Amino acid sequence: MKARQSGRKRVKLQIKANPKSDVFVSGSFNEWSENAKQLKDSDGEGNFNAILMLFPGEYEYKFLVNGEWSIDSQCQNWVKNDFGTLNSLIKVS
Repeated sequence: MKARQSGRKRVKLQIKANPKSDVFVSGSFNEWSENAKQLKDSDGEGNFNAILMLFPGEYEYKFLVNGEWSIDSQCQNWVKNDFGTLNSLIKVS
Protein backbone atom coordinates (compact mmCIF):
# COMPACT_ATOMS: atom_id res chain seq x y z
CA MET A 1 0.00 0.00 0.00
CA LYS A 2 2.82 2.40 0.79
CA ALA A 3 4.28 1.78 -2.69
CA ARG A 4 1.03 2.88 -4.32
CA GLN A 5 0.89 6.04 -2.24
CA SER A 6 4.38 7.07 -3.26
CA GLY A 7 3.76 6.25 -6.94
CA ARG A 8 6.57 3.71 -7.02
CA LYS A 9 6.22 0.14 -8.26
CA ARG A 10 7.88 -2.98 -6.90
CA VAL A 11 10.28 -4.50 -9.44
CA LYS A 12 12.08 -7.79 -8.85
CA LEU A 13 15.35 -8.46 -10.67
CA GLN A 14 17.15 -11.78 -10.61
CA ILE A 15 20.21 -13.41 -12.09
CA LYS A 16 21.85 -16.81 -11.78
CA ALA A 17 25.55 -16.70 -10.82
CA ASN A 18 28.03 -18.82 -8.94
CA PRO A 19 27.18 -19.00 -5.24
CA LYS A 20 29.22 -16.59 -3.10
CA SER A 21 29.55 -14.17 -6.04
CA ASP A 22 29.35 -10.43 -5.47
CA VAL A 23 26.36 -9.28 -7.52
CA PHE A 24 25.09 -5.72 -7.87
CA VAL A 25 22.60 -4.01 -10.17
CA SER A 26 23.51 -0.66 -11.63
CA GLY A 27 21.42 1.53 -13.87
CA SER A 28 19.80 4.80 -14.73
CA PHE A 29 17.67 4.46 -11.57
CA ASN A 30 20.74 4.79 -9.31
CA GLU A 31 23.00 6.94 -11.51
CA TRP A 32 24.96 3.81 -12.49
CA SER A 33 26.38 3.38 -9.02
CA GLU A 34 28.35 0.14 -9.06
CA ASN A 35 27.66 -0.75 -5.43
CA ALA A 36 24.37 0.94 -4.50
CA LYS A 37 22.16 -2.17 -4.76
CA GLN A 38 23.55 -5.60 -3.95
CA LEU A 39 21.58 -8.70 -4.86
CA LYS A 40 21.11 -11.45 -2.28
CA ASP A 41 21.55 -15.18 -2.80
CA SER A 42 18.93 -16.19 -0.25
CA ASP A 43 18.94 -19.91 -1.07
CA GLY A 44 22.73 -20.25 -1.31
CA GLU A 45 22.44 -21.81 -4.78
CA GLY A 46 23.37 -18.79 -6.88
CA ASN A 47 19.86 -17.41 -7.40
CA PHE A 48 20.47 -13.70 -6.77
CA ASN A 49 17.49 -11.38 -6.26
CA ALA A 50 16.81 -7.71 -5.56
CA ILE A 51 13.67 -5.67 -5.14
CA LEU A 52 13.66 -2.12 -6.50
CA MET A 53 10.99 0.50 -5.89
CA LEU A 54 10.80 2.51 -9.11
CA PHE A 55 8.58 5.26 -10.46
CA PRO A 56 6.86 4.52 -13.78
CA GLY A 57 9.21 5.01 -16.72
CA GLU A 58 11.99 3.31 -18.66
CA TYR A 59 15.28 2.37 -17.04
CA GLU A 60 18.51 0.98 -18.47
CA TYR A 61 20.51 -1.36 -16.25
CA LYS A 62 23.16 -4.06 -16.05
CA PHE A 63 24.34 -6.52 -13.46
CA LEU A 64 27.86 -6.38 -12.08
CA VAL A 65 28.94 -9.93 -11.21
CA ASN A 66 32.35 -10.16 -9.55
CA GLY A 67 33.37 -6.96 -11.32
CA GLU A 68 32.15 -8.08 -14.78
CA TRP A 69 29.24 -6.31 -16.50
CA SER A 70 26.38 -8.54 -17.65
CA ILE A 71 23.01 -7.91 -19.27
CA ASP A 72 19.87 -9.48 -17.83
CA SER A 73 19.38 -12.59 -19.97
CA GLN A 74 15.77 -12.83 -18.75
CA CYS A 75 14.97 -9.35 -20.08
CA GLN A 76 13.76 -9.21 -23.68
CA ASN A 77 14.50 -5.49 -24.21
CA TRP A 78 17.97 -4.08 -24.80
CA VAL A 79 19.45 -0.80 -25.98
CA LYS A 80 22.92 -0.01 -27.26
CA ASN A 81 24.99 2.08 -24.86
CA ASP A 82 27.81 4.60 -25.42
CA PHE A 83 30.40 1.81 -25.05
CA GLY A 84 29.07 -0.19 -28.00
CA THR A 85 27.60 -2.93 -25.79
CA LEU A 86 24.04 -3.55 -24.66
CA ASN A 87 22.07 -2.46 -21.61
CA SER A 88 18.93 -4.19 -20.43
CA LEU A 89 15.82 -2.02 -20.56
CA ILE A 90 12.93 -2.29 -18.13
CA LYS A 91 9.62 -0.49 -18.55
CA VAL A 92 7.70 0.23 -15.36
CA SER A 93 4.04 1.10 -15.92
